[in-house]
Amino acid sequence: MARVGQGVAANPAPPTVQKIRLRFAKRGRLRFLSHRDVARSFERAVRRAGVPVAHSHGFSPHPRLSWVGAAPTGAASEAEYVELGLTRETDPEALRAALDEALPDGLDVLAAAVASPPALADRIDATLWRLEVRGVPVTELEAAVTALLARDDVTVTRVTPSGRKEIDVRAALAALTIEPPVTSDVHGDAAGSPDRSGDCAILTAVVRQTTPTVRPDDVLGALAVVADLTPPVPVTATRLAQGLLDDGGALVDPLGAVPDTRAGSIGS
Repeated sequence: MARVGQGVAANPAPPTVQKIRLRFAKRGRLRFLSHRDVARSFERAVRRAGVPVAHSHGFSPHPRLSWVGAAPTGAASEAEYVELGLTRETDPEALRAALDEALPDGLDVLAAAVASPPALADRIDATLWRLEVRGVPVTELEAAVTALLARDDVTVTRVTPSGRKEIDVRAALAALTIEPPVTSDVHGDAAGSPDRSGDCAILTAVVRQTTPTVRPDDVLGALAVVADLTPPVPVTATRLAQGLLDDGGALVDPLGAVPDTRAGSIGS
């Protein structure tokens, strides 16, 4: 009998012949899914849809799904990205539709494209966030934003399993603006959907990729540092876009064919 190491691989798997990148949304109650929960949902959907996904080699093979910049638990998103390795060439739109059908409502596959250089991670250096701030007068919010942008650095402390980390939020902020308040009659539910009744100010933040990544709660923490601003109700955060930040402050779609030209921007 041939042994591993004598030219026969354990559990040989078909090679990856194509990679497809997907943009998907995390909406409604499913914004409370952890990244691991999202990954499991995709792995189940891949099996249900019969996607010819490639697997890693060895005795415990895993589907070749590569993730980039997952949104934190509790944040909704319109711009999450995953790359699938496939064992045979597949039409991107057919794959998108099949996975969208197999995934639960709230995990919605929005777009697909055949992968091309550069790598997906190299196509993302900033994120556009939308923060719904309720219970804070707009004048107070404006004053806090002005104070934050006037500073050269604003450091917040994040408690992590590995200890406390100091994060310079100001260095990561490319833009921070306020939209006029909106009024909505949509009420929340027991599952944690936001109650948008009454006035709601919209804070828009463009955040550069840093290490560690600056999250929406870090931006709110920076506003508390500079202006002692603390919203009385939880802020609803939605990621609207990820991509390369162009000279005009817009984000280039990572699924675009020519990211170096900053063509096909999203989130502008």
